[in-house]
Amino acid sequence: MTLQSTAAEASGRPADFFSNEALLAPRRCVREDLAAGVFVLRSPETLQPYERCVGEWLERWARETPQAPAFAEPDAGAPGGWRVLAWGALRRQVGAVAQALLNMNLAPEGPVVVLSDNSLDHLVLLLAGMHIGRAVCTVSSGYCRLAAGDFSRIHGILETLQPALVYASDAATYGPALVQAPIQARVVFTQGAAAHAGAAPFSDLLATAETAAVMQAFAAITPDTHAKYLLTSGSTGHPKVVINTHRMLCANQQMLAQTLRFLTLEKPVLLDWLPWSHTFGGNHNTNMVLKHGGTMYIDDGRPMPRLVDKTLQHLREVQPTVYFNVPKGYDMMLPVLEADAELARSFFSRLRMVFYSGAGMPETTWKRLEAVAASVREEPVWFTTSWGSTETSPAITFANWRLDRPGVIGNPMPGAEVKFLPNGGKQEMRIRGPHIFPGYRGNPEATAAAFDEQGFYCIGDAGYLQDEADPASGIVFNGRVAEDFKLTSGTWVSVGTLRLKVVAALAPLAQDVVLTGHDRHEIGALVFLTEAARALPADELRQRVQAGLRALKAEGGGSSQVPACALLLPDAPSMAAGEITDKGYLNQRLTLQRRAAEVQALYATPADPRVIRG
Repeated sequence: MTLQSTAAEASGRPADFFSNEALLAPRRCVREDLAAGVFVLRSPETLQPYERCVGEWLERWARETPQAPAFAEPDAGAPGGWRVLAWGALRRQVGAVAQALLNMNLAPEGPVVVLSDNSLDHLVLLLAGMHIGRAVCTVSSGYCRLAAGDFSRIHGILETLQPALVYASDAATYGPALVQAPIQARVVFTQGAAAHAGAAPFSDLLATAETAAVMQAFAAITPDTHAKYLLTSGSTGHPKVVINTHRMLCANQQMLAQTLRFLTLEKPVLLDWLPWSHTFGGNHNTNMVLKHGGTMYIDDGRPMPRLVDKTLQHLREVQPTVYFNVPKGYDMMLPVLEADAELARSFFSRLRMVFYSGAGMPETTWKRLEAVAASVREEPVWFTTSWGSTETSPAITFANWRLDRPGVIGNPMPGAEVKFLPNGGKQEMRIRGPHIFPGYRGNPEATAAAFDEQGFYCIGDAGYLQDEADPASGIVFNGRVAEDFKLTSGTWVSVGTLRLKVVAALAPLAQDVVLTGHDRHEIGALVFLTEAARALPADELRQRVQAGLRALKAEGGGSSQVPACALLLPDAPSMAAGEITDKGYLNQRLTLQRRAAEVQALYATPADPRVIRG
């Protein structure tokens, strides 16, 4: 039975994706008003029972669909260019590695730490640890690849985590970071283990015979057992270790399943590059495949020069049914999709949903994507988003209806509550539900500060209702509570709102901007350029940026709504350094700290020749 026929029969009328409750939960929301302008939003739908632990998903699909493809990675030597693990084979490998971990008698509280990028071996180890109640922490691979051999940050992270075992794909790439690491841990590499003293090859773990001990350990897992540790983006330079329990991860996927009901009727197919060191790729997307028995093709491309070509090539081979990316990724894909109708038709042909993270999608990018989709298919493609964080597993809200522009982040999903309270001219949002983390590992002070007296997690983001008269109209993201600043005139600058306005005015030149001006007389902008902008002659680029600033000024609105000057940055924001948050948008505070010299240049006297004035 096809998805369309199932929907039609369920509704008694021709299938319509947005109006059919067999495919999408209806847009509903309940508002409870409290004292002093505080109110709570929640879904009227009760969260249904969910699995005890992540491993129950793997056990189910290995039993019910053992031959169906589960995960695949690029492999030039494999049939079709992909090495594929079916659900049954995946379970067998997980069982073998889980047994190997048990045989090692690892320190009881030490996690398994992964230092390298997404891969099948990485996945098997991740699932094996969780299958026997051993927490796993994937750390951004960028920390091990820093220039001049500066491993101070990864050494600090490892010292904080105190792992029982460290894994990486290749000893030549990741081994140097471990030579003088302040830890006592077993070390495993997929390649080159013989060249690293004391290391074991991953193949030895795969060759281990599973015994009854694996399922005995599996049976002992409770919903509150630690499944993962994830690191925050680290705006202070010292990332916190976020505990992710099995309850959190399973509850969050049940929330999504009750919202995106089509996932239970059509197993999702993903092509996904998003790193498992972040909650978007590691929890939201990977767990969606695990929950529904779908298929993930691991994309070794990235939204970076040359690497995006890998993604585009994979899209000629794989036709996803749902697609996840960050705004920069879509920006880099668009020129090729616009020029290659065959590729665009292949990409959009099976898509139910195109998802972007956070609230930072420029409207110009949105419209270009819609135009490309409209040129190659009759049915409009659904562009949507969600909102959440590492501490929330991650999804809190979801926009499960057709949006006409970016900015709205949806409504609370079943089981989630969002509390709004006035804070410094904004409405601060706080969250409660079974998908919220229990605390930061080894940091009781930060844990206590993260929750209010009613048990709501203080996420630090702001938002407001799109229509105060209609609670179901959707929440509009309004930036961070603490990122707004005052000019010397005493006027507040709303960073979240203005940032999107500036990006739109400079389209297609600005990938993103960081606004400056705290305790200064005017706003400045540090501009991260798109690849299209980098290809322009320097004089033309300056003229076009200047024209964009002048166009903004012509719209009026005063000094708090228009940057007076801009400085073009020569590089991209660094995810490894924390400039990109786990929510997919710029960490304003940390970026300003790391680029303090550029901020000074914006206001220098005499004027810095790099600065462009509107």
